[in-house]
Amino acid sequence: MKEVGSYEAKTHLPALLREVAQGQRISITKKGQPVAMLVPVDTGKPSPSHVVAQIKALRKGITLGDATLKALIEKGRR
Repeated sequence: MKEVGSYEAKTHLPALLREVAQGQRISITKKGQPVAMLVPVDTGKPSPSHVVAQIKALRKGITLGDATLKALIEKGRR
């Protein structure tokens, strides 16, 4: 985690906000003591990698029996 002094935070706020938007957490200190945190906002949306992991977990153990995926696609086209 990055630490910056309060004066530096005031002076470089736009750059710090860009870092936070990319997922960085920044501690703001005053006379060496932490007084505030800049953290990314939780939008409530899962990350794409998390969604992919959930889909892969859901697919585990699911089989098509004797059917093949190609056969099922062809059957659906009729």
